Amino acid sequence: MKASSLRTYFDPFKEVSNAPLVVFRIIFGLLMLFGVSRFLWKGWVKQLYIDPEYHFTYLGFDWVEPLEGNLMYVPFVLMIIASISIILGAFYRWGAVIFFLCFTYIELIDKSYYLNHYYFVSLISFLMIWLPANARFSLDAKFYKPIASRTMRQWHSGILKFQLAVVYVFAGIAKVNSDWLFDAQPLKIWLQAHHNIPVIGGFLQEEWVAYAFSWSGCLYDLFIVFFLLSTRFRPYAYFFVVFFHLVTWYLFPIGVFPWVMIFSTLIFFSDQFHERVLRFLGSEKVIRKSEKPLARPRKFVRTALLIYVLIQLIVPIRFLLYKGDLFWNEEGFRFSWRVMLMHKEGHATFYLVDKKTGRESEIQNGDFLTQTQEDQMATQPDMIIQYAQMLKEEYDGRLLHYGDYKFLIEDPEIHAEIYVSLNGRPAQLFVDKKHDLTEYPYNLAHRTWIEPFKE
Repeated sequence: MKASSLRTYFDPFKEVSNAPLVVFRIIFGLLMLFGVSRFLWKGWVKQLYIDPEYHFTYLGFDWVEPLEGNLMYVPFVLMIIASISIILGAFYRWGAVIFFLCFTYIELIDKSYYLNHYYFVSLISFLMIWLPANARFSLDAKFYKPIASRTMRQWHSGILKFQLAVVYVFAGIAKVNSDWLFDAQPLKIWLQAHHNIPVIGGFLQEEWVAYAFSWSGCLYDLFIVFFLLSTRFRPYAYFFVVFFHLVTWYLFPIGVFPWVMIFSTLIFFSDQFHERVLRFLGSEKVIRKSEKPLARPRKFVRTALLIYVLIQLIVPIRFLLYKGDLFWNEEGFRFSWRVMLMHKEGHATFYLVDKKTGRESEIQNGDFLTQTQEDQMATQPDMIIQYAQMLKEEYDGRLLHYGDYKFLIEDPEIHAEIYVSLNGRPAQLFVDKKHDLTEYPYNLAHRTWIEPFKE
C-alpha cells in the first residue's frame, strides 16, 4: 500500500458511509433496553440500591447517594425510555445524554457492584452523545431534514473500534502473568466448580482444559482485534468472537457482557455489510451521498480525540505507580480491563476499641453490610478503609450496654484482622489487628498498612 493510500486509510476525517454507526446505534439501544429491564424484573433495584443501609462510593464521589425509597426506580425507567429513544433515533441526543447520566449515576452509587462491562457501557454511552448516529434511519432525520446524511467522518466509527480494541488488548496483556498462564488460575477453581453441568461437567475437571482455556483466552484477547481489522480474516475472527463469548456466557455469570461484545464487534465489518443490514431493516435501497458536504473538522475535535485516546491508554497502566502485587493491593486495578483475572476470598473481623477503657468489642458486619458488600470489602483495601471510617462515625457518641453496665463511646478506634486467599493459595494475613484503621486516609496513596504478599 502506498504512503498516500495508507494516510487516507487511517485518516480520521475521511468521509465514509455512516451505516456502521447507525447499525451500532440500534444494536446498542436494544442491548441497553434488555440489560436495564433485567434490573427491574429481577428485583435488583431493591436488592442492590434500596435495601442496603450503606454504600461504598468512589473516591471523590461521596456526594452520590441513592434516591429515597421507590424513587430509585426513576433512573431505571428513564434509561428504558432513553434506550428506546436511541433505537428509534427520536430525540436521540437527549436520549444519549439521559442514558449516560443515569447509567453512570447508578454505577457511582456503590463500587461493590463494579464490573468492567458496566464501565464499558458508561464509556460507550458517553461517546454516543457526540456521534451523529441519528443522521440516518431515524425519526430525527425523517422529521428534521438538515441532519439527514448518508456519510460521516471516519473517526465517528473509529473511536468505537478503538474503545473495543482497548478492552480486548489490555485484557490480553493483563493475562500475561504466571498465575494465568503457568498455573491456569483462577480458571482451575472456576471450571472445577462446574462439575455438575450435564455432559461436559466431567470434561471441565481435566487440568489440561483449564490450561487450554487460559492460553486460548489470552491469545484471543491479544490478537482478535487485529484479525477483525483484516478483510481476509474477519469472518473467521468473528466466528471466534461468537464462540468465545457464548462459552463465557454459558459458564460464568457475567450478565449481558458477552452479548454486548458479540454485537458490538460487528462495527468492524465493512460499510457494505452494514448497508445490507439497513436495507434488510427497511432503509432506503438507493444510497446517496449527503446533499450538503460534511462540516470541516474543528481543531478542538482533534484535541478532544487525542485527550480521550491518551486517557484510555494511561488509566489501565496507572498500577505501575504503585509498589507491591497488583492483585493483592488492588491499587490501580479497577478501570484497567482486568476481566475475570483473579479469585479472591477474604474473612474480615472488625473490632471496636474504646480508647478510655481499652474495652474491645467484635463488630457484626452483617448489621451494616449485605453479603455481597461484605465479600467485596474483605479483599479490597479502599473499601476496608471506607468501612472503618463509617464504623467510627456510627459508634462515636453511642451509648453501649454490657449487661447492667452502660458507657459512652467517644472517638473510638476501629481495628480489623483480615485473612485473604488469592487464586487458590492458602489464606494469609492481609490486615494486621494492630492498626487503628481510622488513622489512615482514604486516598490514592500507596497503602502501607496492607501486609506484603507472600508467594
